Amino acid sequence: MKRIHMKQLVLILAGVSAAFGFQGAKEADAARWKQEAARVTIVRDDWGIAHVYGKTDADVVFGMEYAQAEDDFNRVETNYINAMGRLAEAEGEQRIYQDLRMKLFIDPAELKKDYAASPAWLQKLMDAFADGLNYYLYKHPEVKARVIRRFEPWMALSFTEGSIGGDIEKVNLGQLGAFYGKAPVSQQPAAEEYDEEPRGSNGAAVAPANTVDHHALLLINPHTSFYFRSELQMVSDEGLDAYGAVTWGQFFIYQGFNEHAGWMHTSSGVDAVDEYLETVIKKADGFYYKYGNEERPMVAAEIAVPYKTDTGMAEKKFTVYRTHHGPVIREASGKWVSIRLMREPIKALTQSYTRTKAKDYRTFRQTMELKANSSNNTIFADADGDIAYFHGNFIPRRDTSFDWTRPVDGTNPATEWKGLLDVDETPHLLNPKSGWLYNTNNWPWSAAGPSSPKKEDYPVYVEQGGESARGLHAVRVLENRKDFTVDSLMAAAYDTYLTWFEKPMPALIKAWDATPDSNPLKAKTAEQIALLRKWGLRWAAGSVETSLAIFWAEDVRRRVGGGGRGAGRSGDDPFANAPAEPLLQALVAASDKLAADFGSWKTPWGDINRFQRLNDDIAPKFDDAGPSIPVGFPSATWGSLASFGARAYPGTKKWYGSSGNSFVAVVEFGKTVRAKAVTAGGESGNPASKHFNDEAKRYATGDLREVYYYRPQLKGHTEREYHPGE
Repeated sequence: MKRIHMKQLVLILAGVSAAFGFQGAKEADAARWKQEAARVTIVRDDWGIAHVYGKTDADVVFGMEYAQAEDDFNRVETNYINAMGRLAEAEGEQRIYQDLRMKLFIDPAELKKDYAASPAWLQKLMDAFADGLNYYLYKHPEVKARVIRRFEPWMALSFTEGSIGGDIEKVNLGQLGAFYGKAPVSQQPAAEEYDEEPRGSNGAAVAPANTVDHHALLLINPHTSFYFRSELQMVSDEGLDAYGAVTWGQFFIYQGFNEHAGWMHTSSGVDAVDEYLETVIKKADGFYYKYGNEERPMVAAEIAVPYKTDTGMAEKKFTVYRTHHGPVIREASGKWVSIRLMREPIKALTQSYTRTKAKDYRTFRQTMELKANSSNNTIFADADGDIAYFHGNFIPRRDTSFDWTRPVDGTNPATEWKGLLDVDETPHLLNPKSGWLYNTNNWPWSAAGPSSPKKEDYPVYVEQGGESARGLHAVRVLENRKDFTVDSLMAAAYDTYLTWFEKPMPALIKAWDATPDSNPLKAKTAEQIALLRKWGLRWAAGSVETSLAIFWAEDVRRRVGGGGRGAGRSGDDPFANAPAEPLLQALVAASDKLAADFGSWKTPWGDINRFQRLNDDIAPKFDDAGPSIPVGFPSATWGSLASFGARAYPGTKKWYGSSGNSFVAVVEFGKTVRAKAVTAGGESGNPASKHFNDEAKRYATGDLREVYYYRPQLKGHTEREYHPGE
């Protein structure tokens, strides 16, 4: 018999002890999770939407995290992998600089301290957040997490706002890679071959004076990549009763409503992020930077970025630098450039959660006083009949003698932020005389028609954007009406007019009229012009004019100008003053492209513009041979309020949408709350589920379904009722 030395025996016993200790801890966790689950009831309605009920808010958070994981654990985990800078651990070397960017701002050690410093009520919610996800993994051993095998409460502080494309994404990855890694082109983000669809959302509120039933109405219409959020309800005995869209993995309703009030966020043009040109001096003991009359030491730290390879995990280490302004992110004209942005995770998470329990304007306004929502404007309505607009909620106070749209001199103390603007110092509206207000990611100076805030009353840095074709359209459908209902506001949200074409289309027709008959272009385009001359600038799935106009607009903007697709502004002078030749050449090119791809330039728009959901890949794939359905509304670029960001993909001729309308709801605040809603595709990320694509036709046609907000409404509409883990 082989002898075991004492040292070996100690190691064996230690391993056994550790195994029993781990198993014991796991069993203790499981016992706690089961107790939490017993206090939660999940009701799935006939659309698969989870209505989560519990005694405490923490119970509901536990249940809603479990429900989200049931619907799409991959998207839940991916959001936190991304938020913590761990994508390369799942996807490989190409994500190194994306992870480095996140790690410049997200430090687990700091977040653990923030968790410990959080109020007890918020800690309980974060504990429940982690428990709900861990219980799901415990009950579903077949689900293999890509990176996060155990969620920790502090992780909730890494992802606190819910927006798509937060402040950190303003850091250019190519420039970051060039500065810190001298990254080869293969590791830098590739330039897009197409212009980006305008991001953002539509929000509108209508006052009781402008509605048939004298109740305030709210339009909630985020434009994001599809399947970015879950739709669910959270109800507790502690006063929580919120319904709406939840960014996967978060524990608050991001855009939605309770029985008394509703809120909608739109991307803001506010300047909430600043860059500083740092004058750097290299000395024997490291780098210094000039500030006033001082030479301050640059803070250096090492960041390790693990990444997946074919043979296992590897790691790349970076020495990164910071000034008191923030991390250095690039170099420009011989200067290092640092960036300053909001880092208030406790306040941000507190604000995101507490606004879901606001009962009126006063209590909602109190949440805004936290000033921790950095990238959004907010549209608000309540059962008291109040409607309100809040501009970007985090706006540093600055010296207006500097141009804050460019990096400022970091050596000059006058460029320091001087606190934050108070809510009353920012563009805002409460019950404007117009009886309506809106935002479509455009400037706030048209938010309520003649009742809008005045640009001259505010510092220039409160708004960097402009007007858009969507903004002009919103005014068109909201002004001079006193007869709004849930259904008519829903119809306004899908109004078919395409504002962008108001000037370009007459310019095209005028160009054709002025072209001599001897010019071959005139004969080639005669039939097309005859059709477009009668067009009312309205989209429709069966409309040939829509196809022709959009293909023409795509081509003519490359020839004449007028901004990339992402600009989304109304057509203007580039077309009014353009020579006839390029306008008509673009029409010929558009006709030829339609004929080549679809057999005829007389192809209805719905044959081109399609909704397809084949799988749940986060980077979608499309196939002309697969099933798809027609969509009438086009890109927001052209002024359509209902947005469908579609294009052809490798191997396809048809255009497939991957962004735009992702969740749409219209809410009425009367004695009881009533709402209609639709979610792109369906609630489940599982292609085998009937709820993977059961809302697709409603989505494509704007046929919103009734929301089951009150529990009695679920009678006859309940698919399943259960406790988590059953």
